[in-house]
Formats: sequence, C-alpha cells, structure tokens
Amino acid sequence: MNVGEIGHRESSCCSFFSFTIAADTGTLRLDVEVPAAHVDVLDALALRAAAGMTATGSSA
Repeated sequence: MNVGEIGHRESSCCSFFSFTIAADTGTLRLDVEVPAAHVDVLDALALRAAAGMTATGSSA
C-alpha cells in the first residue's frame, strides 16, 4: 500500500481528514489536518503511528 492509498482509505472512513503529500529534499511527508472537533482522533492516529515506528525500528 502506498501513501496515496492510505490517504484515500482514511478519507473514505473519516471524511473529516484532509491529507496533503509533499516531497522535501529526498523526504516524503504526509500532512494530516482535521477540524478542531476531531483533534482527539488525529492525536490517537499519531500515537498509533509512532508506536508502530518504534516497534519496527523505523525513524521519522
């Protein structure tokens, strides 16, 4: 699965997510935005992503 597919799947599930993919000097970045009422959902997603990166030894 690629970054674009992840963004599409999450938008289908949670239409309040807004995704922007940006490339910076050899780095690909996925920016995720939500309305203030859904910040808790985004925070939970960020925690899960960070935990997954720690478990696999990846770095940001």
